[in-house]
This record gives sequence, structure tokens and C-alpha cells, in this order.
Amino acid sequence: MMSLVLAGLAVAAIASEQSSPVTFAKDVLPILQKNCQSCHRPGQIAPMSLLSYQEARPWAKAIKAAVATRKMPPWSADPSYGHFTNDRSLKQSEIDTLVKWADSGAAEGNPKDAPAPIQWPKDGWNIQPEVVLDLPPHEVPAKGILEWELLALPAPFKGDTWVTSMEILPGNSSVVHHICFSFEKHRPTTVYNRYEWVQVPRDETGNPTPGNSGFGELPGMTIAMRDVGSTEVKLRQGHPTLKQTLDFCYLPGASYDDYRVWNAGKLVPAGSDIIVSLHYTTNGDTVTDQTKIGFTVAKTPPEKKFVVQGSGEDTPVIVPTPASTRAAFASSYNPEFAIPPNEGNYLAPPMDITFLKDVEIVRLRPHAHVRGKSAQYKVTYTDGREEIVLNVPHYDFNWQHSYLTSLKLPKGTRMHFEFRYDNSASNKFNPDPKRWVYQGFQSWEEMMAPNVGFLLDRDADVGSLMSVTN
Repeated sequence: MMSLVLAGLAVAAIASEQSSPVTFAKDVLPILQKNCQSCHRPGQIAPMSLLSYQEARPWAKAIKAAVATRKMPPWSADPSYGHFTNDRSLKQSEIDTLVKWADSGAAEGNPKDAPAPIQWPKDGWNIQPEVVLDLPPHEVPAKGILEWELLALPAPFKGDTWVTSMEILPGNSSVVHHICFSFEKHRPTTVYNRYEWVQVPRDETGNPTPGNSGFGELPGMTIAMRDVGSTEVKLRQGHPTLKQTLDFCYLPGASYDDYRVWNAGKLVPAGSDIIVSLHYTTNGDTVTDQTKIGFTVAKTPPEKKFVVQGSGEDTPVIVPTPASTRAAFASSYNPEFAIPPNEGNYLAPPMDITFLKDVEIVRLRPHAHVRGKSAQYKVTYTDGREEIVLNVPHYDFNWQHSYLTSLKLPKGTRMHFEFRYDNSASNKFNPDPKRWVYQGFQSWEEMMAPNVGFLLDRDADVGSLMSVTN
């Protein structure tokens, strides 16, 4: 008899749960706070705010469509491989809740059931900065090709400083292809507040002329220079005076690094310069961008330090092959990279790295341009065992995620990168499927940059973490 009573109560509870209305305050807002509001709030990349019921209610059907198809929140990693601590994809139960809310009338519910509002950083930041560096205003013309420009500024710190987060806040994200920077030791020859770039020889279609990818330091290069605030461009022959490694980059969908989650930081010695590379893409309107860089800093040195491959601390051992004479893994240049017209599944030339020390990898971030189709990272251990640690079957240039993880790999482990590209008419982002595509800096050219971030003991001698083969 008791079992029948308990069974009846269970059935009643399930029926009550199924019939209970889904409301914004009690059911929907917690999901939006956890997975959506980081982008869907004023000053961020999303087109509308979802902070309140009044803001979200008109978008109920659109929210249903976006989450049911898993278009939103954007997250490109295949869940079958790897584990990522910043995974913001929705659970099926969360999708069901949002769909049910939209289908049942999108009720507000009792505001008393709502969680407290999240206190987001001010002025559009994801991390409230303690130190802010304002870049000079930069005018972007309505049309034309802008090459990568390098700019040197003094680092905004008074002494040796452990930086614990970095964020780039574009003034006008519609024209920012990327902005990167690195901290470099000051040289007496460094000139502040002067833009410098290589005048890449291009044909009438915008492609570099044969033999000039725009990546390498070739003989007879033309260097252009322009002082901040001036329109006068001066030309000279030779090589760039500024050199940059790769400490941090803003890319669409990736605007900040926060090392505090690992109790880590980046040491910036006193007197360092910050070398910024700016790459703008015209959009038909003349606009002015004024980007800001924000930092948080440690009061005491953290336990760990974060090192990104290709930065000044990590000097990879290059193992050249007949197809490769490049000298920087960050550029990932291979002269054999060439995507034929109308090719929908081009496999890039292979690239591998072998770790020369025990390492802990905490960030994976594949980078390609608008023809990027997929990316995969696979490790082979010294005993021959293979493991796919990241699979991105549908790469999206507009959402270049950093995948945070913890991979402790022993010395001798090899990591293989596989990038594929779609140069066909079926790629809606493809500007011209009829042209050959080579590696280069512009969005209509391509890149293959499998960025990897490491976590090391604070006082560890970095040396060479890896050898690179392609």
C-alpha cells in the first residue's frame, strides 16, 4: 500500500513539474546570466541586450530559434573531444527551458524569483581594468587595403609588474581585423608614436605579387612610416625597425586573457615597450577607431606564469623541411600553402610540434581567415597512443574562441595540427571562389596559426619548449 502511495506522489510531482509555467524571472534569467549576458549587454558585440525581461521579451522567438539550432551561444568545439573549462554551450535541459518559455507566451513571472543582477564591469569591459592604455586615434578610410601597422609605446607601468589579465577594447570593432601586442625590451633606436608597415607589392586583385607572401623579410622591401597625427607617409628601402612577438591578440570573439584563474601572470620588466600591431579592414565608411588596452596587475608575484607560443619568452627550435624556411612559428608560413579556385575542402600543408620539456597546455586557439573550415589538434604520446584534444568541425572567423583546458604532456609528445579551408561558392563568407588563395595578412588571404598557451612555474627557465616541423 505504501509503495502505491509513493508512486502516486511521484507521478503527481512529475505532472506538476511538467505543467508548471516557465517564467523569465525564475527559469530563463539564470541561463541568460550564465551563458549569454557577457555578450548581450550594452557595449558588447551582440546586437541586443538581454539583461532584463523588457529587453529580452521581444526576442523570445529569436532566442528559441538560435538555441534550438545551437547557433547561440557560439561555441565551436566538438563535445566528443577534449574538456574545456570555459565551455559556454547550453545543456539540452537549458535549451528545452528557453524553447518552452518562448512557446508558452514568454511570461515574466514573479520578479522576486529572479536572481540578483550581475554587476558587470563598466564602459564595455569584460574585466574592470586597473591600468588603461589609450592608443592614438586611427582613421580608417572607406576603401582600400591597409597593411599591418606596428606602433611602439612605452609600457604603462612604473616598475617590474606582473600582469594578471589583458583586454583590448576596440573603439570601432566593425573595422578591426585584429590588434595584437607584445612587451619588448626598449632599444635606443625605438621611435615612439610612429606607425611603420611593409608596403606589400600587390596586383590589381589585391594578391601579393609572385614570390612575396607579405609574411617574410624579403630583400628590397619598401618600408612606410607615418607619425601619429600626421598624414605624411615616408618611404625607405630596407627592413622594419620594430619587431613584435605574440603576447596577446584581440580577434573577433576573443578580446581578453585572464590568468588569475590559474594564479598566473605575465612579467613585464621595468622600462619595457609595448609594440602594437594594428590591422584594419575597410567597410565602406570613413571611421575613426580609438582602441584601449586594459590590465589588472598582481600585488605579489603569482605562483605561475603564462607563456604563449611565439612570444618573446618562448623561442621554438625550427626544424626546416625543403618546403619551409620560415623563422617564426607564430606566422606559420609555408610557401606550399595554395588553395585552388572552387576547392571546398582544402587540406593545408601539415604542421607538427614536438615538446622538448614536460608541459601543461592551458589554452588552444586556432586562427584562420574567412575561408577557414575546420581545425583539429591531435597529440601522439611517446608510447604511440593518439588523442584528439580539440576538434572544431565548423570554424567561424567571427567567433575565434580560446579553448581553456589542462593538458599535461610529457617530454617527447608530438602535437599535429590539421586545418581545412573552403574556397567554394557554398562558403557564404567567401569573397571570391574563383581566385587562388595564399597565405597573407588580409582577410581574403589565409592564415594557419594554431596558437598554444602554456603554464609554467613562475621562476622556470622557459628556453625552447618545442621544435616545429612543417
